[in-house]
Amino acid sequence: MARPGLLHLRFDVRGSLLDAALECEAAVFLQWYGNTRAQLDDEYGPYADHSTFLALADDDGQVIAACRLITPGPLGLKTLADIGADPWNVDGERAAAAAGLQPATTWDIATVGVRTGLGAEGMLASVALYHGLVKVQRVNRVRHAVSIMDDKVKGLMDALGVYMHPIPGTRSAPYLGSPASTPVYGDCAKMVDGQRRANPDAYRLVGLGIGLDGIEVPGDDAFRLRERDLVIQLPGLPVRAQATPGRSGSDA
Repeated sequence: MARPGLLHLRFDVRGSLLDAALECEAAVFLQWYGNTRAQLDDEYGPYADHSTFLALADDDGQVIAACRLITPGPLGLKTLADIGADPWNVDGERAAAAAGLQPATTWDIATVGVRTGLGAEGMLASVALYHGLVKVQRVNRVRHAVSIMDDKVKGLMDALGVYMHPIPGTRSAPYLGSPASTPVYGDCAKMVDGQRRANPDAYRLVGLGIGLDGIEVPGDDAFRLRERDLVIQLPGLPVRAQATPGRSGSDA
């Protein structure tokens, strides 16, 4: 499934590119976790007005990898809400305070997904999304990130030298079709610096974006979250997918 031409990393996508990101997310999560589009809408729809997507698209506008992010809003962050129910039953606010999280500067990596059948390009797509996340967090001054991460994805992140820690009071458990996921948090700046020291080669790719051949990465300003009256007006804006940070499933 080789793709000629450049791939394009885009943040806060709108219009047809948002539709394509939602389709990518739905395809990945159906394949890996059995989640239907209706289920994704039920899960993420309430957070639609404070959600946005990072997407990797080809020249034809097809999205091959996507990451849904939830920013601070009236409902809070989905990860902190979900750990209050089974199987964790942990007070999200207290757990966040124990971890030293600041609600105004913490974002939720809700889903990360990469389509399957891409061969070596699939891993490159994953790395490109991670690099995009680094830029998004830095440009928007995001201090902390939270996520409910499939344990296989967490293992991949650990291998890349990007370490997130279990949210206090939580453990690995089944979650929305994943047989084992862990609620995690991380200090964005410390994660990047830790990777620089632990895995310099991965840091060049993920932290600096050096070696992302065939991928067009725009300047920093393109990763700034734009103001909007209603962030996204869709019948439920899903967010999740692949082996990467967030409840990820991989199509790679």
